[in-house]
Amino acid sequence: MAEMAEFAERISVEQVEEGNQLAPKFDANGLLVAVATDAQSGEVLMVGHMNDEALKRSIETGEAHYFSRSRQVLWHKGASSGFVQRIVELRIDDDQDAVWMRVEVAGGASCHVGYRSCFYRKVAGTADAPLEFTEHEKVFDPEKTYAGAPNPTRL
Repeated sequence: MAEMAEFAERISVEQVEEGNQLAPKFDANGLLVAVATDAQSGEVLMVGHMNDEALKRSIETGEAHYFSRSRQVLWHKGASSGFVQRIVELRIDDDQDAVWMRVEVAGGASCHVGYRSCFYRKVAGTADAPLEFTEHEKVFDPEKTYAGAPNPTRL
């Protein structure tokens, strides 16, 4: 693979907020927040994190790549499930510490649990009230799709 381009150095607030150079600010762990929404409906599909390499690969391939905090590895969304997120548009926020991607998802699901969106439950009432499911059917069976792979959710 060809060497990836470098991001611009952060020089001034004006450059970061009003300039036209991509100069992302990664946190102390080398990550920034990445939000993926459905390109057509605007529905939030997932929130993940990207490190330097994940952001570069996402830009260069046009497909979402993330950094797994639980597994400490770079991952290409959909590499094992087939539910690749093709980036229609990628935006960076005002201080360049978060990205928003409008994506089209092959197969229509983004959640490793099997639902379309990772946000398939609603908080209603009080903090101790039961969560309400907003999606009632899974798009796929995660046991079959990820057979033998460890669950990324950590307690």
